[in-house]
Amino acid sequence: MFTEVLVALVIGGLIFFMVQRSRTQVLKTEDGWWGAGAPADGGEDATIRPFKVTSSDEELEDLYRRIDQTRPVPSLEDSQFNYGFNSHYLQKVVSYWRNDFDWRRQVDKLNRYPHFKTNIEGIDIHYLHVKPKKVPEGSTAIPLIMVHGWPGSFYEFYGLIPLLTDPSDPQDLVFEVVCPSIPGYGFSEAPHKKGFDSVCAAHVFHKLMKRLGFQEFYAHGGDWGWLVTTNMAQLEPGIVKGLHVNFAPPSKPGLSMALSIMLGRRFPKMFGFTDMDIQRLYPRMEKLVVEPIKESGYMHIQATKPDTVGRGLNDSPVGLAAYILEKFSTWTSHDFRNLEDGGLTRKFSLDDLLTNVMIYWTSGCIVSSMRFYKENFGKGLDQPHSKMPVYVPTGFACFPDELMHTPKLWVEQKYHKLLTFTPMARGGHFAAMEEPQLMAEDIQNFTKTVEKK
Repeated sequence: MFTEVLVALVIGGLIFFMVQRSRTQVLKTEDGWWGAGAPADGGEDATIRPFKVTSSDEELEDLYRRIDQTRPVPSLEDSQFNYGFNSHYLQKVVSYWRNDFDWRRQVDKLNRYPHFKTNIEGIDIHYLHVKPKKVPEGSTAIPLIMVHGWPGSFYEFYGLIPLLTDPSDPQDLVFEVVCPSIPGYGFSEAPHKKGFDSVCAAHVFHKLMKRLGFQEFYAHGGDWGWLVTTNMAQLEPGIVKGLHVNFAPPSKPGLSMALSIMLGRRFPKMFGFTDMDIQRLYPRMEKLVVEPIKESGYMHIQATKPDTVGRGLNDSPVGLAAYILEKFSTWTSHDFRNLEDGGLTRKFSLDDLLTNVMIYWTSGCIVSSMRFYKENFGKGLDQPHSKMPVYVPTGFACFPDELMHTPKLWVEQKYHKLLTFTPMARGGHFAAMEEPQLMAEDIQNFTKTVEKK
């Protein structure tokens, strides 16, 4: 009897230790140096410098010359967007870009919000910092960092920002928004050394928020922004007050996920599966294997040899536009592959789409943005952050046309304090840009839940 009790106490103690250990576990990282050469003497320059997006006649003349020299390739008959960006429709987009798109007007739009740069770990970090014009008496603005992905940019949030910093409903919370460009994207300097992955970006963005004087803040992200903000929550859970994401592919599939895939169609209630879950997951071979293969070719290239194809895209504006805009078609809705125009302007304007392309073109960042895949996947799929739960309060916006569907059960495997899980009425992968009102409402609802307001 004594032996059994002793064994039970030991096992119980081990279980208690493991539970406590997992609850207090945080992601570890170290300061890096991503600038060219060796770190300069004298320490880091913490100066914050105002920045403006600019253009020039020479820049536009070079762009137009390259567009004029493009060599069109006819699309196959009845191919729509199933072979990639339809060449016939591409010519229409290029014609608009060359003759009607007003980049200077879009530059003025980009400069509507305050831009800044500051040097962190050897590279210049670009970011927007938008403060509310008015904060209700007796309250303070809630700091929120929002992080983009690929092939997006900080511009994805331009429709969302005013809904958060200047909400129309007096009962809504007022946010102070910071939108950085991931190093190697847009106007953030690209790392000069190998190894800059999502954890490094998260570490840099924590330094940015501390430099701006924030002791705690909320974070939002989609695409790579999901992983960067998730890593921020894992690195310093006491500082990230709440995490809101709209993309959360399983990082470490486990037994419950495997069982749900095998049995979920027959026993949906057992796994909490909704009608949308069943529709998006089954037939499982088609939805979980064939479909991802159709849409992930770019990822294999960028995770292995990004510099090769990137060099061609960096030289050709038409090639760059086709490569980027094809994602804004098929990642918004898989059904758009069967349309001659890819459904591009059903959810976005050509002006907004081309503005995002121009951010890549004028900054020359396509190669460095693609390298982010190499740096993350090149270290393997079993990195410490992939095995580590998130204990920061989390909200998930589940958009029905997201590239990869994640049921609530799967989200809870990673995010152990999932406070809100919202099936959204409509929207795809670029949800903040496509459905800013819906996104703002969900961020509001989640933050109110955390703040208990």
